[in-house]
Amino acid sequence: MSTSESPSPTPIPDVSLEASSRFVAASGFVVDEVAETSVRGHVEFGPEHHTPWGVVHGGVYATIIESAASIGASYAVRERGEFSVGLHNGTDFIRPATGGSAQVEATALHQGRGQQLWDVVISAAETGKTIARGQVRLQNVPAPSA
Repeated sequence: MSTSESPSPTPIPDVSLEASSRFVAASGFVVDEVAETSVRGHVEFGPEHHTPWGVVHGGVYATIIESAASIGASYAVRERGEFSVGLHNGTDFIRPATGGSAQVEATALHQGRGQQLWDVVISAAETGKTIARGQVRLQNVPAPSA
């Protein structure tokens, strides 16, 4: 009979805006709460997020959606020594925004052994109206060795 060691839990990385890559930090996404099946955060949109036409660039929404889903999915599998990487990001842009506060809510729809599916909604804080929404399919993979 052989024994196998279970993988050690993956350390939870710092997901603060200050610790983010320059690319993610440019989105302005701030994580407020992380759980195994949900992530909540917020963002302040401003001119630095605009297209030449004065509205928030769709790539900013897609970045925030993928970031929220990846953080939640990775948190869910950390005890198995894994993290999650995006396979597909389908982001829909519902209405244009020019600035202001927005809420970000990510919810796990499916959490399997190999893959996860997350739904993410970005809504205007003032009105509650959806600005963008997306679904992200993620693959659970072994965390790199430290």
